Amino acid sequence: MKKILSLLLLLVLTTTLLAGCKNDADKKETDTAKTTGTARTLDEIKKDKKLVIGVFSDKKPFGYVDENGKYQGYDVYFGDRIAKDLGVDVEYVSVEAASRVEYLVTAKVDIILANFTVTPDRAEKVDFALPYMKVALGVVSPDSALIISADQLKGKTLIVNKGTTAETYFTENYPDVKLLKFDQYSEAYSALLDGRGDAFSTDNTEVLAWALENKGYTVGIDSLGNLDTIAPAVQKGNTELLNWLNEEIKTLGKENFFHKDYDETLAPVYGDAANPDNLVVEGGEVK
Repeated sequence: MKKILSLLLLLVLTTTLLAGCKNDADKKETDTAKTTGTARTLDEIKKDKKLVIGVFSDKKPFGYVDENGKYQGYDVYFGDRIAKDLGVDVEYVSVEAASRVEYLVTAKVDIILANFTVTPDRAEKVDFALPYMKVALGVVSPDSALIISADQLKGKTLIVNKGTTAETYFTENYPDVKLLKFDQYSEAYSALLDGRGDAFSTDNTEVLAWALENKGYTVGIDSLGNLDTIAPAVQKGNTELLNWLNEEIKTLGKENFFHKDYDETLAPVYGDAANPDNLVVEGGEVK
């Protein structure tokens, strides 16, 4: 009987200990999820003489790393100008679509310039500056089995990136479409190339650029969902930096800066396949 009581006592103690450990782990995970960093002020950025910007490293021609290991693209061209006008150096940090909000919340970067579409949900977590580009969703697929309407995707596999408007749109509007999700754009395009999915959806500007450089693939759906805007984002409440960015975008609009950016970074890819006036936003004013 003593042995049985001892075993029961041991079992109770062990269960209590494990429960305590689990609670501690849950609390730690919750605390980590709530962890925020303090965003640097404009004066602190100038004092440090360095601006940290989150960009894509694999989303050509908007943000990518070239063969020499240097960041290039439409967003990077803009980032270079921001740093120049602030009088500081710029450090680019590679982000993924799903990590853009986190990198601002935890203050790993000062600004996100990663083809960041403005949405109400995101606007609750970060502060968006004025837009500098217009965008909708597009769908690219093989010419041999071209997808020209979203209804054709029912029962098929659509490749998307986690944390993108494409993931949200198809989850909400086309539950019969199987979504194959990836963190990185390079992974998503590889999946399309080797046939793991029937099509790939992301910003129409991006799939158009990719299709032009990859023979045998066409953007069968060039505009899906709402016409949205792309804008820089800062940590929620970082009003000083936000206001400076808004004034910067207005000033750059007076010199037609974003059309120059387009000519340097996007025109060589798009050629006559796109009209810059349908994509570029000058001075933060959508027309």
